[in-house]
Amino acid sequence: MFSCIGRGVELVRAFQRAGDALGIRLEIHGADRSRLAPAIHRVRHAHFVPSVRDDDYVDALLEIARRRRIDLLIPLIDFELAVLADARQRFEQIGCRLLISSPEVVATCRDKLATYASLRTAGIDTPNTWAFAEIVNRKRHRFPYFMKPREGSAGMGNYIVHDREELTTFGRRVPEPIVQEFVEGAEHTLDVYTGLDGKPRCVVPRKRLEVRTGEVSKGLIVKDPRIMAVGGAVAEMLADCRGVITVQCIVDKARRIRVIEINPRFGGGVPLAIHAGANFPKWILMESLGRRPRINPTGFRDDVAMLRFDESVFVRNASALGS
Repeated sequence: MFSCIGRGVELVRAFQRAGDALGIRLEIHGADRSRLAPAIHRVRHAHFVPSVRDDDYVDALLEIARRRRIDLLIPLIDFELAVLADARQRFEQIGCRLLISSPEVVATCRDKLATYASLRTAGIDTPNTWAFAEIVNRKRHRFPYFMKPREGSAGMGNYIVHDREELTTFGRRVPEPIVQEFVEGAEHTLDVYTGLDGKPRCVVPRKRLEVRTGEVSKGLIVKDPRIMAVGGAVAEMLADCRGVITVQCIVDKARRIRVIEINPRFGGGVPLAIHAGANFPKWILMESLGRRPRINPTGFRDDVAMLRFDESVFVRNASALGS
């Protein structure tokens, strides 16, 4: 079952194909609070649950997992990760594996100041980062900066800061802002497969060619060993990851690789990595069945592009969807 399934149609299809390839009878469930979630209409069993921020959210998922005998639950958005990570043992007690990193990993990735501190301690290159209160009253600045929420997601509340006036203006607008050294270069998202034991076994870099509403709409596989090594180092630093995590970095003109963010979940552009040959769904299903997949860490295809377009999901008898 996918929770907060939203627009994850491509990921659902990838798991369906993986199940077919393995010859297993795979029943895919989807959970969301909205009947307007496109992917909820592309699963065999749809479940409607409270908002992630509702106190009953975890209990609702637990009840579905218990009643429908869900073997594997895969969360898809940042906002649900903390509450689900804390509930991992409750799911395990009813026989449902939760594909999520430890509460400590989730907390480190969610808090961008903690991410920065962990990366620096591990010796992994990352832009200088400050709490807003630490930098706003400085007499001397080196603009531009990059500002974003300390616990933001999907690019919401992100700004390039060019001068003092913008620093104070955006600082009032962004919830609990942090300020980063601005790094100019090509942004890459790394899909890092850590399976069920937390060990990085495949890293697929995707160069972001175009982004829409915080999610990549055009991307390119770049099989660069240096970038791949950085993704592996980040996963090893975190130590207790599960499934697939995404590491965002910027490669500047001097080829310096700067890690800017980590999300311990499937990234929105992961269908590109899967299409290129990194069959994460198949590997996850195999591990869930107690089988160890043979993974070639460089077995995916290089120079493969994803050019996304809008596709419609049509639903009959839909007058109640908006209620």
